[in-house]
Amino acid sequence: MAQKVLIVEDEKPIAELVRFNLEKEGFQVETCYDGQEALRRVQADPPHLVILDLMLPGLDGLAVCREIRKASQVPILMLTARADEVDRVVGLELGADDYVTKPFSPRELVARVRAILRRVAAPRAEEAPLRVADLVIDPGTYEVTKAGRRIPLSVKEFDLLRFLASRPGQIMTRQVLLDEVWGYQYFGDARTVDVTVRRLREKIEDDPANPQYVLTKRGAGYYFRKD
Repeated sequence: MAQKVLIVEDEKPIAELVRFNLEKEGFQVETCYDGQEALRRVQADPPHLVILDLMLPGLDGLAVCREIRKASQVPILMLTARADEVDRVVGLELGADDYVTKPFSPRELVARVRAILRRVAAPRAEEAPLRVADLVIDPGTYEVTKAGRRIPLSVKEFDLLRFLASRPGQIMTRQVLLDEVWGYQYFGDARTVDVTVRRLREKIEDDPANPQYVLTKRGAGYYFRKD
């Protein structure tokens, strides 16, 4: 069955361009043009991924992202203008998994969509769960629990946590994390890693200001605790 992508974009020529390229690659595509309708679609029939423009009439993309994340971990790929670095950072803080800046290459956008969905669907049953103190990271189910309580993470947050936790004690620079977890270069790249680490800490740490799992080596990068 084809994977379903919901495009939320009020500029119809852009929406149709994205639709055409995704359908050409075998995706099932639905399109809507405002935030309220996007929320209704996600709730009624959840897609496999949402492509979300930030500049929407009425309920903007950031508000839509925030509302989706209250009830769903469906991957979200933001569309944003290159100049809007603040919006990109806020979007990542709200739980978006990735972003593409306008103007964009349709080929790059399709590649980003495939990369996100591949990470979600990739069978990881061969990887045993990682257990550190009361934290359990299960690559087979893409789930994280702490003291038996499930912690909902975005795709990118999970990928980052799994990558660091599988290499305890190894300091990873931001560039290494971008290459290994994101798989490509970002505009304003270092901020992307920092935002995702901050969101991850807010979810898995008892005291995010004094982390016990994802640690910082000042001037070098990040690493996972080594017992």
